[in-house]
Amino acid sequence: MNIKKAWPIAVAVVALIAAPAAHANPFEKRLANGMRVIVKEDHRAPTAVHMVWYRAGAMDEKDGYSGVAHVLEHMMFKGTQKVKGGEFNRIVAEVGGRDNAFTSLDYTAYFQIVPKAALPKMMALEADRMANLRLTPNDFASELKVVMEERRQRTEDNPQALVWEALNATAYRAHPYRRPVIGWMDDLEHMTWQDARDWYRRWYEPNNAFLLVVGDVEHEEVFREAARTYGRIKPHALPVRKPQNEPVQIGIKRVTVKAPARLPYIAMAWKVPRLTDVEHDREPYALEVLAGVLDGSDAARLSKSLVRTQKIAQSAGAGYDGVVRGESLFVLDGQPAEGHTVAELEAALKAELKRIADEGVTADELERVKTQVVAAEVYKRDSMMAQAMEIGRFEASGFNWRDYDKLLEKLRSVTAGEVQAVAKKYFGDGSDDRLTVAVLDPQPLDESQPKEKSGVAVRH
Repeated sequence: MNIKKAWPIAVAVVALIAAPAAHANPFEKRLANGMRVIVKEDHRAPTAVHMVWYRAGAMDEKDGYSGVAHVLEHMMFKGTQKVKGGEFNRIVAEVGGRDNAFTSLDYTAYFQIVPKAALPKMMALEADRMANLRLTPNDFASELKVVMEERRQRTEDNPQALVWEALNATAYRAHPYRRPVIGWMDDLEHMTWQDARDWYRRWYEPNNAFLLVVGDVEHEEVFREAARTYGRIKPHALPVRKPQNEPVQIGIKRVTVKAPARLPYIAMAWKVPRLTDVEHDREPYALEVLAGVLDGSDAARLSKSLVRTQKIAQSAGAGYDGVVRGESLFVLDGQPAEGHTVAELEAALKAELKRIADEGVTADELERVKTQVVAAEVYKRDSMMAQAMEIGRFEASGFNWRDYDKLLEKLRSVTAGEVQAVAKKYFGDGSDDRLTVAVLDPQPLDESQPKEKSGVAVRH
């Protein structure tokens, strides 16, 4: 993106974001059973996004039960006493809508995008399966096979996915982020339908969920309909969540994954702070800007230096996510170019971090990253689904939607000195003590086997 062209738009949008709203939009109300309802009115199109977020994800699982949160997500489409299996999707399609669901480490969410007139029906359907899901051994057995095949296709047949799974399992010794969302295959093989039922009874409660509606709606009408549907569900006490803090890492960790692949690959992860206080934290914002300086566009350092200039890497990237319930990692990854090794690429990636720690970043780089952050927000606000995802993810990660715009303001206030300071602190001398390195050692491909088509496996 040309920064000079994008900047006037970005400035205008930031002014709009920062300006006091004429009225409180989004709106929020808490039902008597503890369920919160958040509504953002957006009257540009006669549609609505309806989402239910449960504050329960893979991090809430226990050893031996990995994958149960995701399996239960699949089972939520198997019907209730009122709605037969498969009927949920058909009803949504008949009103001209679409629906799906997703499970993460931190949460599970279900959504429908429908014409606004169909919103009451969606609320009734979702409330019904929150309270009256029908779980049977036969349905569970068939759906478990689907999940196991999903794991084979998306993880076991994907070398880079295996590297990331090994990276997390090695980086975390105690924290539940060490377990994959889809679950270990052995745990899936030994899972029972009662395990899914127990997860449903434990976490799928109105006082552990929030409803989010974005679209061409009137918030008071949504509140009334929510009270009529979700408000009738009786809440229950939730399990006590104990802290699951990761012990301090005291030395570099390395793991090698051998799998059929054409090229080697490396992923490097340092333990760094997550965002805990939107108002007073500074380092998480600086780390996010640092990731943007390294990656995010053709002008970013990794692409410019390692891929195009030095030609050490075929690809190289950086990432950081501080908006999580658990722990955060700062990650660099890439594939070496032909004639270069992963060891050379590892050294080159570290050298780019050290250069920032020693020399800092330029004003132009800082401006570019901040412009990209704001431009991304512009595009999100053009989409009802993107708005819903941002609000929902922020809320489900333990924050309050009212602070989301503040987060953007904080990112824009990051200085070059703060970026250099976090580079020195977390990637300077001694940083290898917090580092985990996972490497793909490519094995010969079996050319006789048909190649799997790439893509995301569909949930149902």
